[in-house]
Amino acid sequence: MLFAELPRENSLVTAGVVHLPNWLELGGQRTVVEEFRETARSVAGTPLAMRRPQLQSGQMSMHMLHLGRFWQANPYRYVDSVDGHPVPPLPAHLTDLAKRAMRDAAAMDPDLAPWADTYRPDMALINYYSPGAKMGMHQDANENSPAPIVSLSIGDEALFRIGGTENRNKPWNDVALLSGDVIIFGGPKRLAFHGVPTVREGTLPAGCGLKEGRINVTFRQLS
Repeated sequence: MLFAELPRENSLVTAGVVHLPNWLELGGQRTVVEEFRETARSVAGTPLAMRRPQLQSGQMSMHMLHLGRFWQANPYRYVDSVDGHPVPPLPAHLTDLAKRAMRDAAAMDPDLAPWADTYRPDMALINYYSPGAKMGMHQDANENSPAPIVSLSIGDEALFRIGGTENRNKPWNDVALLSGDVIIFGGPKRLAFHGVPTVREGTLPAGCGLKEGRINVTFRQLS
């Protein structure tokens, strides 16, 4: 892997953005992936099935699975069920995982500190990047809460890019995310444009639970 041999310490990327490298150990990554795989099987053939979302701007290149709430387009909103099918719950142990990451990040950044003990995520988006998939610059602006976003990466290395809140243009901060890394953004960067322009194929570690590609889990507090 391109960056695995380099020393990587917890870092304050910019005000409101904290990177926690190697945060979730390999066994924990594998357990999370296996759990998501079972959830995907349980909703296969229903409107909640893992699929590439169709947005007003076009179809996304990554596949999405939902826990807790379903992110629906046209108009964009979060719902509890789709066509009578209830969204699978967000398990308490995954909520605890996100809370722990928030506490670690809050210890490094005063902009995140108010959420150290109050963060209560109630849903998660699981994005699967198959080889060649990426995500354009966008804002996470459909939540009523200003709570930060907690994002866990598993699988292939990815380049995470985060910019300003006004538009998609430079200046950007680029962060290499490896399997097990967490990145949190909130405070002045809560509504920043961000995306994943590059995923480096074939860089995932053996034993993470994936054979190829990348999973990104974003925990959100909706209200």
